Amino acid sequence: MTDRNDSERDSSLSHLPDHIRRAIEITPAAGTSERIIDITTLGRRTGRPRRIDIFFYRTAGSTYLCSVAGRAATDWHANLLTNPTFTFHLKNGIRADLPARATPVTDPAERQAVLAAIVADLNQPHDPGTIRPTRLEDWADSRLMRISFPDQP
Repeated sequence: MTDRNDSERDSSLSHLPDHIRRAIEITPAAGTSERIIDITTLGRRTGRPRRIDIFFYRTAGSTYLCSVAGRAATDWHANLLTNPTFTFHLKNGIRADLPARATPVTDPAERQAVLAAIVADLNQPHDPGTIRPTRLEDWADSRLMRISFPDQP
């Protein structure tokens, strides 16, 4: 997993308050409502804040944003490629606005492993079919970003 360095690793959320850390450390048992957040990015052309709702995922101790968009660009992804700092807004149960940083996942082995884990997670029997599609081949061209939560001074 060559595009990941120690400063971008999200394997530890220990600097976050416990209630926020628990809200981010979702497991496959989490339902759809626990996975949906808002993010505020800066528009790549305008520089203005853009807020959208999106699902987040956890696998292998890291947090990810991912959407199935085929080969078409998505604004949130393009904005984060231009300016990787953004705000991660928890909004279901726990409300918090967290400074975050996105790193595109480009290593083929890491992409495959993360996408396979996301699809397996989506196919849990307790919450079936709420996020589509649920076949790995449909996610191959997904926009995938690893998220880190910088320790605040």
